[in-house]
Amino acid sequence: MNKLIAATVLIAAAGASSAFALEPIKGSLNYGNSNEVHLTKAPAGSVFTHQFYDEQGNQVKELYKVQQGGSVDLVNRQVTND
Repeated sequence: MNKLIAATVLIAAAGASSAFALEPIKGSLNYGNSNEVHLTKAPAGSVFTHQFYDEQGNQVKELYKVQQGGSVDLVNRQVTND
């Protein structure tokens, strides 16, 4: 988990371009409508994970970063083949 957070900090510090942004997949929090997810109590800059299984049965772990205004950006995805 610490490696995942460290990787997120490095990505944010490097100013990663939106051209390299991960696209949501079915099961992602922002799949279908990225403007739909807004957090009201999480501070901007905080990160959290979301876990689910994809259509092939693989476990997916995604890391999100809270932006100003409460929207969330997908910053990392790890897929584990079961």
